[in-house]
Amino acid sequence: MNKKILPWLLLICALGLSSTAAYYSVLGLSIVFSAVALPVIIMGSFLEFSKLIIATYLHNQWKNTYFGLKLYLTSALVLLSLITSIGIYGLLSKGFTENIAKLNVNQSIIENIEVKKDRFLITKQEKQNEKIILSEDISELRKQLSSGTRIEYKDRETGEIISTTSSAARKTFENQLDLSTQSRDTISKQVDVLNDSITKLELKILDLESTEELNGELGVIKYMSEITGKPLKTVANWFILVLIFVFDPLAIALIIATNQSFKNLRPKISMYGEPKPITPPNPKVTPKLAKPNTGVPLPQSKPTPEIDNQIKSIQQELTKVHQSPASSKKKGLAINNLTEQLKKYQDLKDNQIEY
Repeated sequence: MNKKILPWLLLICALGLSSTAAYYSVLGLSIVFSAVALPVIIMGSFLEFSKLIIATYLHNQWKNTYFGLKLYLTSALVLLSLITSIGIYGLLSKGFTENIAKLNVNQSIIENIEVKKDRFLITKQEKQNEKIILSEDISELRKQLSSGTRIEYKDRETGEIISTTSSAARKTFENQLDLSTQSRDTISKQVDVLNDSITKLELKILDLESTEELNGELGVIKYMSEITGKPLKTVANWFILVLIFVFDPLAIALIIATNQSFKNLRPKISMYGEPKPITPPNPKVTPKLAKPNTGVPLPQSKPTPEIDNQIKSIQQELTKVHQSPASSKKKGLAINNLTEQLKKYQDLKDNQIEY
């Protein structure tokens, strides 16, 4: 990726994430302290903005800041990050509470419908048992009517057993058969009504459950709760804590990375206010060792133009250092360094011999 594009991408991500974290934090704090929502929003907004400025300042001026100020600003940055996390936690926990309340309402409705359904099932079973008994009675009455309603009695004079047909008994059996048939039909209609009611309740339960599945606000958390065996609220707290401990620290890290990226794009400036050259420095000139005296007179020394140019350049840099607005400490270090280089080239000039 182009080095000039990366800092701008980091800046966009850093500002977007920081703004989102600040918005959620301020909104969450206003929910936690709803009685004084407006003052909390104003205070939280400035604290969030100050947090970004503190992070930028500490990154750029860490070496030039006193220890006490560094300690206080670092502590304030950590505390502000915790406050941001508390605000985000308040907002997310409010959303979870609303969703869990909806889920509890649906569960309560489903449980009530299940109770009503169970009552209908019990009533249906009782009616079916009653219907079975009536069917048995009807079968017995029909059997009696088909076999005839005969009455047997003993004659007093002759002592013989006399069998005869009783029309009154037959009429009684027919009336009982009609009543039993009507009762069975009535019970059959009641069972049908109960079956319709049970079917409607089951459809209502399925509708509520399908609506809950389609909405799916707590789907992942519910599945994690089932897998881990932990309560739903515990799993939701785990998710919220993971989010808040990644959210704000990542925003601060992106702010620092953005500052570092833009800093790397700037040209390096020398201590006397000029851009440092990108070209490699001139190769070092190795001094030539003087040959031992063998009694032959040595020729006169003659400095080369290269060494003279180096000496002249170092003298110009010394002049610039003396005139630069840098601190005395930096100027002293630069002067010592340039003086050592000047001395080295002066020695080279003195020892340079041309044969």
